Amino acid sequence: MGLFDDVVGAFLKGDAGKYQAILSWVEEQGGIQVLLEKLQSGGLGAILSTWLSNQQGNQPVSGEQLESALGTNAVFDLGQKLGVDTSTASSLLAEQLPKIIDALSPQGEVSPQANNDLLSAGMELLKGKLFR
Repeated sequence: MGLFDDVVGAFLKGDAGKYQAILSWVEEQGGIQVLLEKLQSGGLGAILSTWLSNQQGNQPVSGEQLESALGTNAVFDLGQKLGVDTSTASSLLAEQLPKIIDALSPQGEVSPQANNDLLSAGMELLKGKLFR
């Protein structure tokens, strides 16, 4: 199993740790449903709808938009988990959050049990990186 772990680690170049930190952070924010509500009330409803839709591609979001919607303290906390500054954390979140929400909304909406599926979402993201 050690060789497999080495190969996976080489392919992911630390992404597994990033995903784990982001998923853990999402749970600390109250779960995916709470995060979606914060994004909606923070003015990102139109962008969020593209992440949930099965009909269109994900509209990009900036780190600044996420920081504004979620709060600087929340993004700072993520940066602490990742060992990076707030700006880097918000950029990473802007890159990965749409993918996470996509993984949690295969039918176009996030199910109530999605908080229990965060690990599954992380595994789907990792599989996508390995088997493109």
